Amino acid sequence: MRRTLVALLILFLTALAPAQAGAADNGEWSVRPADSAITPRAAFHLPARPGATLSDRAVVTNTTAGKLTFRLYIADAYNTERDGGLAVRGLKESQHDVGSWGKPERDVVTVPARSSVMVGITLRIPRDASPGDHVGALVAVDERVQPGAGSHIGVQRGVGARIYLRVDGPQRPSLSVEDVRFTARSPQIPWSGSSTSTVSYTLHNTGNVKLDPRVSLHVGGVFLGGPDERRLENIPAELLPGQKVRLSESWSGAPFAGWGDVTVTATADKARGTGSDGFIRVPWLLAGILVLLLTAGLLVRHRRRRAARAPLSTGSE
Repeated sequence: MRRTLVALLILFLTALAPAQAGAADNGEWSVRPADSAITPRAAFHLPARPGATLSDRAVVTNTTAGKLTFRLYIADAYNTERDGGLAVRGLKESQHDVGSWGKPERDVVTVPARSSVMVGITLRIPRDASPGDHVGALVAVDERVQPGAGSHIGVQRGVGARIYLRVDGPQRPSLSVEDVRFTARSPQIPWSGSSTSTVSYTLHNTGNVKLDPRVSLHVGGVFLGGPDERRLENIPAELLPGQKVRLSESWSGAPFAGWGDVTVTATADKARGTGSDGFIRVPWLLAGILVLLLTAGLLVRHRRRRAARAPLSTGSE
């Protein structure tokens, strides 16, 4: 029996201006919100209140030379543990948030070659929906099963247009940095080459709104090598409420000797969080040199003390 792996893709599209708005597109088909009377939309952005019913429309476009049939569904979005990228739950997975609130008017749609089909969607917001941001996607999964890497694996591809709902109520941006780990890897001979270390930490959105985090680190203490501050780059573009991701970044030229603390600081909007890890690092050659210097100093001090205690000799004529 062939197993099917459903590979779903949400393209990260940000409309900075109306001309830049576009669809979630994999080159063969796309899903996007129907254009409003004012401007094109790259994603569904909808205000909501508990108990409300929302209606909107989506456009599914087939750019291939043959007709395509898609399964449509609405899914919860989440941040992946691997890199914090945005992903959605599969068609057969349980949906607990936006995915359980919404439904397209048709579960299956066939789109002729080089054509588009309009599909309505309905979202029913529960009366007990929590305030803040809720993120999901309208997903179109190709019914064709493509051969995968293994002989018993098939792959179905999907494309999703993101859905952003902001439920009425207090907005509480909050962010924490947890479990910071600084792993120093130093050249055995000081200044003989660059030291590549690793900084890892968990970024946790503890509030109820999505965040665009910025992360930096600061080194305090007494140390050799490396700048005392730097900006970290491998950060998710969006961190959804309640989500936490484990991130790691290599650091070429990090401090290779000394002791102190590495502090990671994350900021986003009105939220800020910090976490630290202490370190003590002494390369073996430097440690050997310090031991030799300390030993030599002790020997010199010992000889001086012995010389000071020795009796003075006097001569007679």
